[in-house]
Amino acid sequence: MPLVQIKGVGGYLSLGQKQEIIKKVTDAIVSVEGEGLRPVTWVTIEDVNPGEWGVGGQPVTDDDLRKMASKT
Repeated sequence: MPLVQIKGVGGYLSLGQKQEIIKKVTDAIVSVEGEGLRPVTWVTIEDVNPGEWGVGGQPVTDDDLRKMASKT
């Protein structure tokens, strides 16, 4: 059974966005492995507290992500 674990900075994604990610990741898995595995494909999303996540030695917060996202 496929298991996909996703971690991200807490407070950034809404519940609706997380649910959309779960659906789309599941769709991607079954598109490769076969539709029969949909019922046993697990996707979990774990929030890491803002500031407890770092990239390049620098802490990252949900506000940092919002600033980055607004540049696109």
